[in-house]
Amino acid sequence: MKNDGTIRGRIKRILYWPFYVLPVVIGMAVVVCVVGSGAEAAALLFACLYTIFSLWWFLYWRKQLIREMANFATAFDQIQKQQLEAIPIPYGLVDEKGDFLWMNRSFEKITFENPHYQRHLCNLFPELSDHLPGEGENRTEHIHFEGTDFRVEMQGISGDTPLISVCLFDETDHLAALAEMEDQKAALGLIYVDNYEEVMNSTEQVRQSLLAALIERKINKYFGNHQGIVRKMEKDKFFLLLKQKDLKKVEEERFSVLEDVKSLSIGNETVPTLSISVGVGADTYARNGEYARMAMDLALGRGGDQAIVRDPEGNKYFGGKTQQKETNTRVKARVKAQALKELLATKDQLLIMGHKMGDFDSFGASVGIFRAAKTLGKKAHIVLDNVTSSVRPMKQRFDGNSEYPDDMFVSGERSLELLDENTTVVLVDVNKPSYSECPDLVRKTASIVVLDHHRQGSETVEKATLSYIEPFASSACEMVAEILQYFSDDLKLKPLEAEAIYAGIVVDTNNFVSKTGVRTFEAAAFLRRSGADMTRVRKLFREKMEDYRAKAEALRSAEIFQDSFALAICPSEGIESPTIVGAQAANELLDVVGIKASIVFTKYEDKVYISARSIDEVNVQLIMERLGGGGHLSTAGTQLTGCSVEEAKELVKETILQMLEEGAI
Repeated sequence: MKNDGTIRGRIKRILYWPFYVLPVVIGMAVVVCVVGSGAEAAALLFACLYTIFSLWWFLYWRKQLIREMANFATAFDQIQKQQLEAIPIPYGLVDEKGDFLWMNRSFEKITFENPHYQRHLCNLFPELSDHLPGEGENRTEHIHFEGTDFRVEMQGISGDTPLISVCLFDETDHLAALAEMEDQKAALGLIYVDNYEEVMNSTEQVRQSLLAALIERKINKYFGNHQGIVRKMEKDKFFLLLKQKDLKKVEEERFSVLEDVKSLSIGNETVPTLSISVGVGADTYARNGEYARMAMDLALGRGGDQAIVRDPEGNKYFGGKTQQKETNTRVKARVKAQALKELLATKDQLLIMGHKMGDFDSFGASVGIFRAAKTLGKKAHIVLDNVTSSVRPMKQRFDGNSEYPDDMFVSGERSLELLDENTTVVLVDVNKPSYSECPDLVRKTASIVVLDHHRQGSETVEKATLSYIEPFASSACEMVAEILQYFSDDLKLKPLEAEAIYAGIVVDTNNFVSKTGVRTFEAAAFLRRSGADMTRVRKLFREKMEDYRAKAEALRSAEIFQDSFALAICPSEGIESPTIVGAQAANELLDVVGIKASIVFTKYEDKVYISARSIDEVNVQLIMERLGGGGHLSTAGTQLTGCSVEEAKELVKETILQMLEEGAI
């Protein structure tokens, strides 16, 4: 074995070199003896003396070298041990069970100051109890111990007795520096005055410039106090630059500037409101700017008067406690009607779809869009799987009617078979794909139109070809009725279709009691002129005795929570459409004095359906949004899976208490 490059090889060269020369000397002596030059005795003597010298050299230096190496090794071991003891990095050895066998002084300094130390690693650091490495394994864990953050490096050492080396690295300053760097990152935002024109038109001309200056001053002062920079882009639009650290403080205050601006009053009849969007947490400024733009679109789609902070993990909502006022102008409805007409003109087929467990609003809106498609001579189908007991009487009036094709209504499975590249899917009364009648249809469609009156949430239809979402509208049927008036001069609603749309408005407005504006009555008047019969519509709303009793039981067992929230459980046994009954019970609970919001829970098909209602004091949409749902300020709901009705009720209670503490409702 060659050892020329090792210490052992170099030592062998020093000790054995006389023996390497010895064969040469002996060979020369033999040659001299054979030749007989007369120097045989001298050569033989030299060879003997050289052999004796070689043996002495080897034995003497070998003993000296071994003694020196032993001394060096002993001294080196002591130095190494002393250095390991004194090294400022905590280091120790434990057995495979975690019991300490040895530790240096830095480790002792940590452990001996802990009264719970019992010479066991997992007693000292409970976080490591399930993370000890095996032989030959390396593990890295991060722990927090008595105010200090440590990175724990553990290595399994193979041998007769398995050991684990443990080394602690203090990363408190490192993590603090990273946190400081994170806090210093920029957040980009947009600030829009939602109703700038309306506010100015409601103010005397001589005071308009003063009001505009006061709005701008409120915005600049608020964000200036948080080290932010605000720059005006247009008369009603501002750009915001803010550190993440300061953004957290603004979030803690829940963007109180929203309420500050609404307090401005110098004779203006309309209260100004703001929409604020902030993009944060992205790798680039450009991406943060895109987040801010997307959040602003969402804020405006939800009705404005709120702030949305968007990061890679999702959206956070602030404000939005008040209902957006209805605008008297129907310009937007006309523009959307023309856009829808132009889009449908390029397609061969239309698939119209509402939400699961469809109600009168989704059904009526679907029928209205069906008539629009037929006016253009396009094929159209309404996707409908489960027909609720409340909607069935209306649907039966279309079934078998010679004026309508047999395939007017198709199942979700059949709609997937009909789908092709020349098909447009229209979502009505829903803007969440997962809540639609057939979510797969939304995912597989390239051309999608969304017509809805619910506020948008974090789940939206991506890349919708046409989106018309008006949170202030009473119902999707109201929106469709407006669109039909501007869609085409050739469009003529049949009485049956007008009644279906009218029924949707009646249900969602609770007989024109809630969320009803001027445009709601105008839409109803249009439908009445189209032949809607109020008597026939009223007959559609009559209830079965089983449904009436279930609703009465929900009202009887209602619990008053926090003196203003009515929580009730609606029975579902023997009820064909318990979710509809639950929604009706929630509406009736609002008639009780002192009740600000009602929430009804219904168990149906392994899900808990929650219907939330209010009049004006509580934004139930914010509550439902915390639970993954959404809706309107006064009408909202959600669905929960994997829990019982009682568990869902407790979850709602916890959510309400948390939001009351935060001041979110």
